[in-house]
Amino acid sequence: MATVTAARPKKIRLGDLLVSQKAISEEQLKHALAEQKKSGRKLGRVLIENGYLNEEQLLNTLAQQLDMPYIDLKRYEYKPEVVRLIPETLARRFRVIALKESTRKEDNNGLLIGMADPTDIFAYDELSRVLRRPLQLAVVKESQLLKTIDRVYRRTEEISGLATELEQALTAYDVDIGELAEDETLTDAPVVKLLQSLFEDATQINASDIHIEPDEKELRIRFRLDGVLRVQTKADIRIANALVLRLKLMAGLDISEKRLPQDGRCNVRVRNTTIDVRLSTMPTQYGESAVMRLLNPTAGVLNLDQLGFKPKDLVRFRNLIQAPFGMVLVTGPTGSGKTTTLYSALSELNRTASKIITVEDPVEYRLPGINQVQVNTRIDLTFSRVLRSILRQDPDIVLVGEMRDNETAEIGMRASMTGHLVFSTLHTNDAISTAIRLIDMGIEPYMIAASLRCILSQRLVRRICENCAEPQALDAHMKAIVQNELGKDAEGMQFKRGNGCTHCNNTGYQGRIALFEMLYMDDTLVTALNSGDPMIFAEAARAQKGYQSLRRSAIELAAEGVTTMDQVVRATYGIEDIRID
Repeated sequence: MATVTAARPKKIRLGDLLVSQKAISEEQLKHALAEQKKSGRKLGRVLIENGYLNEEQLLNTLAQQLDMPYIDLKRYEYKPEVVRLIPETLARRFRVIALKESTRKEDNNGLLIGMADPTDIFAYDELSRVLRRPLQLAVVKESQLLKTIDRVYRRTEEISGLATELEQALTAYDVDIGELAEDETLTDAPVVKLLQSLFEDATQINASDIHIEPDEKELRIRFRLDGVLRVQTKADIRIANALVLRLKLMAGLDISEKRLPQDGRCNVRVRNTTIDVRLSTMPTQYGESAVMRLLNPTAGVLNLDQLGFKPKDLVRFRNLIQAPFGMVLVTGPTGSGKTTTLYSALSELNRTASKIITVEDPVEYRLPGINQVQVNTRIDLTFSRVLRSILRQDPDIVLVGEMRDNETAEIGMRASMTGHLVFSTLHTNDAISTAIRLIDMGIEPYMIAASLRCILSQRLVRRICENCAEPQALDAHMKAIVQNELGKDAEGMQFKRGNGCTHCNNTGYQGRIALFEMLYMDDTLVTALNSGDPMIFAEAARAQKGYQSLRRSAIELAAEGVTTMDQVVRATYGIEDIRID
């Protein structure tokens, strides 16, 4: 690292600089300045959002003009202990991150600082005052910076501390911790602060679920991130009742009932964002277990282009969902992204000329302009009962959360045959077995053939972390899987794995991507289905032009270096994958 000396940023006129560099025109600058005056946002952000230039161009121009490095945080190996040298409040307020600490005496313990806006002189002065050391500046992307801050400034120590505080309150004083948890006016109670920290930490890293699990000697709290559970903290078993009791109160459940499972939901305010929490409690051997599914309504519904469809499949799927009637089924196990795919389709079809009604259990995301109905079995508001009423509401498009029984499936099928476009889900392993499953449920083959337009089976696999991806040599077992599915040797393919780094918490993975198996009902498949023979239908489906199995789709993703072969086997597991050594 070069000698670190105080380098106070220059005050420059960003707009004039970009015009002189011919990155934008005078007219674009004039328009952006007018918009900036109205909104109060920074000029750079206005220019990027209006599409006048991209963030990369802006930052490279700034770096050259200010004579400072531009650092790609995706590929930068930072140290969490160095990042934390700047307090989190300052890091978020000024959009800054500490990247490297010099150990050379001549640098006077200097610090390399990444800034989203290196022309912010006020931020530089405040950091110099707080840190009391020479600062060298670098330009970084704001989006990458915020993700890094969320990753590093975790609340693990705070949560452990609050759990200990709650334990001490239970041990040192003669306090009824149940009464403490029940009192909704005690916002400073340890149990309240602990739950708040849990929600904040979980939303900060985009965890989908929080698990509170009492064991024989300890309480285990785990987060599910990218489909995998990770231990967040472990605490004294005695605080478990207080946590579950408080959660029950928040969700409006019966706090006196500890023998039966209960389900509820509530809203939690986290960093000016309201998170929808679905709570499920279950009596276990050592107390009540609680699982919370976290849904962020402000996260928005993904576009179909963002889901991971291959170009040809995306065109075909878009054409199928534009049909005026028929049924589209999305299948897969729990947590495979079925609801996300259906909501993306509904979002694309959501127009003022169409009436869309959904019946769900539960309603996961609120979609503006769409009529959403929540099933409630306690008052006999079931899927089938709501469906019968929905058809009298003159809908154009209907979403049935799940085909759970023969009656629901049959009503949905009849609706799709009488001029309605119907979307639904089913828990099956692949697209081919879905039609067979409907027959097993008692639906007549002719009705399935007449109503079904498309079956989309899907899974989610973890993406390899781009920062630490490296080539991977496959073992004989994995090579055999590739050879069997693709019909060619794996030697010429570039399989990869993640080695683990600070950006992926040493897991080697970051994020997930969907893979699909799509079957559309053409004349050949309709004829095969009407035959009533599952084998004839399966053979016709595999022979369909453009058909690709889930496993083949997954292997192709692995061969492109997007995911690993371990993920392929995990997502498309079959009896042939069992190793007998």
